[in-house]
Amino acid sequence: MESLVTMTPSPIGPLPRAIFASRWLQLPLYVGLIVAQAIYVIHFWVELSHLLVGVFNPESAQATLSETAIMLVVLGLIDVVMISNLLIMVIVGGYETFVSRMNLERHPDQPEWLSHVNASVLKVKLATAIIGISSIHLLKTFINAAHYDEKTIIAQTVIHIVFLLSAMAIAYCDKLMSRALPDNH
Repeated sequence: MESLVTMTPSPIGPLPRAIFASRWLQLPLYVGLIVAQAIYVIHFWVELSHLLVGVFNPESAQATLSETAIMLVVLGLIDVVMISNLLIMVIVGGYETFVSRMNLERHPDQPEWLSHVNASVLKVKLATAIIGISSIHLLKTFINAAHYDEKTIIAQTVIHIVFLLSAMAIAYCDKLMSRALPDNH
């Protein structure tokens, strides 16, 4: 009977150890994004309180809110939520992908998407979120088109189309790469 050879990992040299440990330099960046997330939460509640005051106490508002004004404020709130979702994807997904495991496998609140996140999935999700945010901004511009010049509207539309094409290119490249990976193993 052959004896099992126990393989011990080879010692890691100081330079590779330092390079590997440098991933922890991203931690302050993620903490900063958490602070930005808190600022967005405060911004959301300030905007929501302005909306509530305008709707339920029109005398204190400068003018009664029209349906269009309410729609624009609500779209602004949706925009804040979508940016907040983008921040969560970057904070949680980026930390899990590039810094360290969070070991949430059995946690009841683990987001579904986190179980299969990697750099490629994260790029596609971020691109999709950016398209959603851009869509909200473009919709706000179209609803309030009288306050924008034609050049601005065209520029925002072109930028949105570029975001769409970029996301499609990222998704297509990801599909090509995922198809090629099994062949390489």
